[in-house]
Amino acid sequence: MVLVSGMLSHLNTLRKINFLQDAINSSIHRSMLSTVLNSQNYALLDISSKVEYALLALLELASHHGKKLPLTMSEITAKQPIPERYLEQILTNLRRAGVVQSQRGSKGGFLLVREPWQITLLEIVTLVEGERKEKNSSDPPTLERTLVYEVWEQANAAAIEVLGRYTLQDLCQERETRAQQSPMYYI
Repeated sequence: MVLVSGMLSHLNTLRKINFLQDAINSSIHRSMLSTVLNSQNYALLDISSKVEYALLALLELASHHGKKLPLTMSEITAKQPIPERYLEQILTNLRRAGVVQSQRGSKGGFLLVREPWQITLLEIVTLVEGERKEKNSSDPPTLERTLVYEVWEQANAAAIEVLGRYTLQDLCQERETRAQQSPMYYI
C-alpha cells in the first residue's frame, strides 16, 4: 500500500512537472513568435519592388509638383535607389494609366497629372500590381476553410482601408516632418 501511494505521489509529481514544462514551452513559443512578428524582418504583407519603386518615384514627383518643372529619370534615380531601366518601365505604365505625363525635349521629364493629395497609395498599388482576383477553389467549402478565408478577408479589407487613407501628399508631409525632427549636422 505504501509502495502504491509512493508511486501515485511520484506520478502526480511527474504530471505537474510535465504540465509546467508544457506551460513554459508554450510561453516560450508565444514569446518567440511575438518577437518574430514584431521584428522588422517579418512581413506578412510584403511590398513588391515594383510598388516600392513606383511609390519612391511618385514621392519625388509629388515633392516637386508645385514647381511645375518636370523631373528626369536621372534626377529621380539620384535621389532614390531605383534602377533606371526599371524606373523607365514603371513610369511608362504610370503614364499609360494617366498618373504621370512625360515631356520631351531638353527641359523634359515627368510630372504628376493630378495633385498629390488626389492620389492614394491604394490606387498606385492597384495600378502597379494589377487587380487581384478572388481565389477560386475547386475544393468543397468546409466550415474551417470558410473561417480561414473570413479572417484573410478581414486582413485584406484592413490593408485596403489603410492604403486608401494615405495619399502621396501625406507621404511628402511625413517625410518633411521627419526631416525637420532629425536635422543633419555638418562639421
